[in-house]
Amino acid sequence: MRAPRFLLALPAILAGCSALFAADFHLGSPISDHMVLQREKPVAVWGWADAGESVTVTFAGQSKSATADADGKWTLKLDALTASAEPRSLVVSGKDGHKVEVKDVLVGEVWLGSGQSNMAMTVQSSNNFEVEKAAANYPLIRHYQESSTHAEQPQAEGKGKWSACSPTTVGSFSAVLYFFGREIHREVGVPVGLVNTSVGGTPIESWVSAETQMSAPETKVVYDAQLKAYQGFDATKATALYEKQLATWKVAMEKAKADKKDLPRKPYEPIAMRKFKGGPAGLYNGKVVNLAPYTLRGMLWYQGEGNAGNGGLYHQQLTQLVTSWRTLWNDEVPFAWVQLPNYTAPGEGWPRVRESMMKTLELPKTGMAITIDLGDAKDIHPKNKQDVGKRLSFWALGTVYGKNVPAISGPLPAGSAISGNVITVSFKHANGGLKSITGGTLTGFQIAGADKQWKAAEAKIVGETVVVSSPEVTQPAAVRYAWKDWPEYSLANGVGLPASPFRTDDWPVPVAKK
Repeated sequence: MRAPRFLLALPAILAGCSALFAADFHLGSPISDHMVLQREKPVAVWGWADAGESVTVTFAGQSKSATADADGKWTLKLDALTASAEPRSLVVSGKDGHKVEVKDVLVGEVWLGSGQSNMAMTVQSSNNFEVEKAAANYPLIRHYQESSTHAEQPQAEGKGKWSACSPTTVGSFSAVLYFFGREIHREVGVPVGLVNTSVGGTPIESWVSAETQMSAPETKVVYDAQLKAYQGFDATKATALYEKQLATWKVAMEKAKADKKDLPRKPYEPIAMRKFKGGPAGLYNGKVVNLAPYTLRGMLWYQGEGNAGNGGLYHQQLTQLVTSWRTLWNDEVPFAWVQLPNYTAPGEGWPRVRESMMKTLELPKTGMAITIDLGDAKDIHPKNKQDVGKRLSFWALGTVYGKNVPAISGPLPAGSAISGNVITVSFKHANGGLKSITGGTLTGFQIAGADKQWKAAEAKIVGETVVVSSPEVTQPAAVRYAWKDWPEYSLANGVGLPASPFRTDDWPVPVAKK
């Protein structure tokens, strides 16, 4: 006798119900196959289950339990783990057969990287890709690509995927993160996890919470203006303007080709960019909140190009970013950024952003990779990401890991003194003594009196100081070094790391023209 149709369908119905119930029993998005857990710190594990459900996490001989709250959220911490290259499983179980197994889990060092396009830029877009690809046999380096979009409200859940490093996968890794992580892996000798959440063309306001931006009058003005523009976006007008810009660009392209000159940059399509970036705080809501509290060793940041129009505010904005992210994670993790490289841009916006980045080093446990020699005059995306990652690694290895490194930074100004017709500037991080990069005369220095008229200056190294003067300035008031978008630069420490651009004055700087 043939069974009734509803009985024949029952196994499939039950399987569907099980899948439905299981879908409510899941983990935070970074807690997934091939992940790296942070060693030597309590490790956060979290997820969702039925309200009131008891959940148990088992890993590396530990078993910890938590109870889901009224919204189904639960969080616990495993005791600190030792580094391990052995692939193991992390098992999470609950009631009624609820179970998730996370496979191929390593324990080592975990760093998060964020920012705009120069952090998002991949290994396959960097220098010497074929060589790097062939050498990328590092299965203990893992890269997590956060793939969520922006959101108007903070999102507890996101999307992403871990990948083990190999010649077939490395091309899609963030280049800065990979070259940084490779150095950490080589020198520290443990697995390395790299969490990449970055979006090209984005200002820092996209990455800081709305509450933080509104907490200070200066940043609230910017936040309110951007929110108003985002909410008042007129697709018809924006498209019409874009079509005019596109027509102008096409004419300029043909002329540049005919004259064999550098090609102009194509204008951005506004609707696509709006969907890509969202409004202020949109990427913080959609691509940062969901990653916390994944346990990290530290954070890296490469951004600033999108804020050159108001570079003087960037010190406050970067300070907000660092402190608010540390608050979100409830952990004062080490935090470093990449100072903007040399590039041709209008006005003094890029020098102001570089200065703001240097000022933010006043925060504890922070560092900066100086890259004034690694840029490209015509390409905002310089391809030498190997040295960027290496310089970040010098800071991390020397300060976070206590390793002997050539220097943790290039020279940074430590003070100045006026005596007669000269100004003497002292430096820290002059490891091995100061020197000229070319071995010749120092260039890139300017000096001015109270009239604020800048004159090219003579500069001489005396120990760990530089003595600056000019026959045209008998009563000097201030010195500037490499204070241009694409400056002359000449000063380095004994191990060859370049000095940061700087100025000793606080005179008003013109805003960059658009």
